[in-house]
Amino acid sequence: MRTLTTPIDQATIDSLQAGDSVLLSGEIYTARDAAHLRMVTALQDATPAPFDYAGNAVFYAGPSATPPGKAIGSIGPTTAGRMDTYAPTLMHQAGLKIMIAKGERSSEVIEAIKQTKGIYFIAVAGAAALMSQRVKSAEVIAYSDLGTEAVRRLTVEDFPLIVAIDTHGNSVY
Repeated sequence: MRTLTTPIDQATIDSLQAGDSVLLSGEIYTARDAAHLRMVTALQDATPAPFDYAGNAVFYAGPSATPPGKAIGSIGPTTAGRMDTYAPTLMHQAGLKIMIAKGERSSEVIEAIKQTKGIYFIAVAGAAALMSQRVKSAEVIAYSDLGTEAVRRLTVEDFPLIVAIDTHGNSVY
């Protein structure tokens, strides 16, 4: 089990192999379909990104309502394939290297991971309530009109992940 803290440098990304278990701490950013479309549009329009992609992780997730006294509601991974249209553009043109979700990726995304020396982590599906306990704070930072799909900055502690696709394109699938 490796313990990592964001932002994650390239040497650390390079050292990870498909199948490695990781506990991630630090800040990560949520973004789903609608937010990804806006992030790509912002890139094409040369407007600022909602956060610095370098060394930071995008978690394909949208939380449920936040219960009183909690940092966030249940938050589990969204199926990665839904972002496969946007991921290569964000990787090649904006410097995104770290993605977290569930499920397989397209051949285009795997190729982009290899070309940009990125990495894809999977989070345990079906454990959204448990994963929310690893979130220490959550703040909407962009696209608040998207509701649950708004971009949020999460501070996480020991967030459990598995390397699904490493920088060489090796996959647990």
